[in-house]
Amino acid sequence: MLTSPHKLDLPDADRTARFGAAMAQALTPGDCVLLSGSVGAGKTHFARALIQSILPVPEDVPSPTFTLVQTYDTNRGQLWHVDLYRISMDAEIDELGLIDAFDSAICLVEWPDRLGSLAPKNALNIALDTAGEGRQATLSWSDEKWITYLNEAKQNV
Repeated sequence: MLTSPHKLDLPDADRTARFGAAMAQALTPGDCVLLSGSVGAGKTHFARALIQSILPVPEDVPSPTFTLVQTYDTNRGQLWHVDLYRISMDAEIDELGLIDAFDSAICLVEWPDRLGSLAPKNALNIALDTAGEGRQATLSWSDEKWITYLNEAKQNV
């Protein structure tokens, strides 16, 4: 049985992408995945693979670094891909409408430390670190639903 925190080795970019795509199959509106890690750790690569795997029609999935939010209508419901790197105040988060999206959309949030106390308590936290040619993901959660999601995803990685 998985326990929090759980470490997952992702030895290459392809495995990171497969993990993202596998996770997407379990997500539903109201689910939030918080992606942390240094610049270049693979947050956007993971998010891009996850998003592309559930789009009804393939499309480009750019990083939301400058737009802050990219929204998608997916096979699993609306998805918000958010990059908070350039956010400095809670008021800016309110202006994005992100708090409401936590309830109504699938949310992937890069740089979630900027959320502070606004971070959803039931979110899955994925901290990505470089490990040689690949990545190591440290997964943590408080909501037990993530155990089922992760067990299903690990079978498809």
